[in-house]
Amino acid sequence: MMTPTRRHMIAGAAALAAFPAAALAQKKSALDRIREETGGRLGLAVYDSGTGRRFFDGAEARFAMCSTFKVPLAAAVLARADRGEIDLSREIRFSEADLLDHAPVVKANLAKGALPIETLLEAAVVMSDNSAANLVFGQISGPRGLTKFIRAAGDAITRSDRDEPTLNIVRNGEVRDTTTPQAMLWLLNALLLGETLSPESRAKLTGWMEASPTGKERLRAGLPKTWRVGDKTGTSGEGYVNDVAIATPPGRKPILITCYIDAPMLPLAQANAAHAKVGELVGLLFA
Repeated sequence: MMTPTRRHMIAGAAALAAFPAAALAQKKSALDRIREETGGRLGLAVYDSGTGRRFFDGAEARFAMCSTFKVPLAAAVLARADRGEIDLSREIRFSEADLLDHAPVVKANLAKGALPIETLLEAAVVMSDNSAANLVFGQISGPRGLTKFIRAAGDAITRSDRDEPTLNIVRNGEVRDTTTPQAMLWLLNALLLGETLSPESRAKLTGWMEASPTGKERLRAGLPKTWRVGDKTGTSGEGYVNDVAIATPPGRKPILITCYIDAPMLPLAQANAAHAKVGELVGLLFA
């Protein structure tokens, strides 16, 4: 019996053939130029849930998830709430000892000393609050619990091993806290468009991604302005600059996009610009 990943790969080959050969070659050539400009690695996976068309380039290579892990993290907690195992209104206490470098929401509420689980989930996805992510990790037994949830969702590749900030340290063949663009694409499909979560939780998670301001200079910057877009970025500070998105053209079903860049010598502004160029290519190919 084929695994979900294997089925997707076979179906993906057929869907790629649906693109005109000349257009596909042109877009692959343009993507190669973007990759050359970064001086590093770039992996892209795209899936149009309405037509079944998909586009993969460098999508089977492993990359550090960085903060893109916060989407499946939030989904794992929401899934427990869907089953009635936790109350999202219950507060989690914290102190100054829980503060990390990027924790805007937790820091702003330090005097209060506690926030509801749902507020912390929202902070992790919308503002990429690292302290909020660590605080809710306990609701699913930490990284081990997140990996278990990811496996149950049909993803045999993506793995969570550490919390913030050490999960961002991925070099020299390290596989901890990594994914592939293709694996993350199908994981997003299960979480945002499948039945892993209740319709209410799917809408909540998608809404948080749409409300996030962190990716305004990445894929969103190049995608058509008429598309409704939600995304989750990830940045290691050591060359990994990522973005995963759900983009819905007017009158159509969502398109999922996962783009991962590993370019240690590339300034962040140029990495953002590379994502914007990828977004523009996706908009042209899937128009």
